[in-house]
Amino acid sequence: MVNYVLRRLLFLIPVLFFVSVVIFGLSRLAPGDPVLIMVGGHQTSPEVLESIRVKYHLDKPVWEQYVYWLKAAVTGDLGESFKMKQSVSAMIAERIPLTFQLIVMSMVITLLLAIPLGIVAAVKKNTWVDYVSSLFALAGVSSPVFFTGVLMVLLFAFKLNWLPAFGAGNGFVDNLKHLLLPSFALGLNMIALTARFTRAGMIDVLNTNYIQTAIAKGLPGKIIIIKHGLRNALIPLLTITGLQVGFLMVGTVLVEYTFGLGGLGSLIVNGVQTSDYPVVQGSTLFMVCVFLLINLVVDVLYAVIDPRIRYQ
Repeated sequence: MVNYVLRRLLFLIPVLFFVSVVIFGLSRLAPGDPVLIMVGGHQTSPEVLESIRVKYHLDKPVWEQYVYWLKAAVTGDLGESFKMKQSVSAMIAERIPLTFQLIVMSMVITLLLAIPLGIVAAVKKNTWVDYVSSLFALAGVSSPVFFTGVLMVLLFAFKLNWLPAFGAGNGFVDNLKHLLLPSFALGLNMIALTARFTRAGMIDVLNTNYIQTAIAKGLPGKIIIIKHGLRNALIPLLTITGLQVGFLMVGTVLVEYTFGLGGLGSLIVNGVQTSDYPVVQGSTLFMVCVFLLINLVVDVLYAVIDPRIRYQ
């Protein structure tokens, strides 16, 4: 297992190198001159503009700019924000707790709703319960995150006045209350997909010989479904859950913008709008690293769930 994890970590090096090239190149496609944005549109002499370009290596060819950025990024230095004049690493560290809290809440809501829904749909296959579950899954998958977020704000915040619409709140309880709507909006697509994967996995497992044997022996239905059925259906579910974390991280950009949250997603949006290259590059690279590490953890968890799986 240790050798497998080490090999996977080494494999991440070329992947991250390729991703860093893509991120750096795409950030340079953003419209606008970052130097002019830094001076705020004020009348500035060409000498001052040139000195700013020299300071941030913007006078160099693109490939040289990439080398400067990569050397610093390897040491953990993601540069300095053009606009805020702050360390990008410090800005990420300040905002990432809110984004992680949003993702964790979405995951918790997803698992609490999707797994029971998928189990019930599998046990009640081809009944009205299964059909309602399928309809919910179709609606959830078809709804874009920003559209779902706007509808929830209009319904639960303005129409019913049950939950706050914007901001992150103050204090633990108020914070959870403010993040409930964005977390549900972010996780709705995942709830639908996870429920369908749980249903499909449970149906396959419930039709196996050992489940039929357990039924013939007269084991209680709950033990058959939870202990024998769900555990063996968790591997494909774990796979899709690990992949969905990546989509949740991308979705936070839209959700945080919609609900006025000051997390990592809003930091990236502001960076794109102001052509703040270090912010966009550093934040995106950080999210990619987290996603890759989560997928590694998911692969390791396979062996925990199913003892038959062994990594060499």
